[in-house]
Amino acid sequence: MSRLALTALLVRDYDEAITFYTDALGFRLVEDTPLGAGKRWVVVAPPGAQESGLLLARATGPDEEARVGDQTGGRVGWFLHTDAFDRDHARMRAAGVVFEEAPRHEPYGTVAVFRDLYGNRWDLIQPSA
Repeated sequence: MSRLALTALLVRDYDEAITFYTDALGFRLVEDTPLGAGKRWVVVAPPGAQESGLLLARATGPDEEARVGDQTGGRVGWFLHTDAFDRDHARMRAAGVVFEEAPRHEPYGTVAVFRDLYGNRWDLIQPSA
């Protein structure tokens, strides 16, 4: 094994999820392939990411639908690194991303928790040098 390639993220709707991740977070759409019967293989990734991405998986059935927005039991589940915290924080806020807190400085870097369009919690982090 050489790397972790994709992480599945349950979404309600492919198109609204693509719009949020590309417009609000600035991710790029890597792939959007129809699979038939309304299913699609949708992958988004932060700019510059070469080895990882998110597979946006539309929830099907009540069990999966109940987990949209709460895949990690309320914990931060995703950690988005940036090389320019102030720039990306401001851009994301202007795009409507909801941050739970003001940026704070920790030994590991500058960080602020935000929520995606479904309520999943993320850290925006500029790691310490």
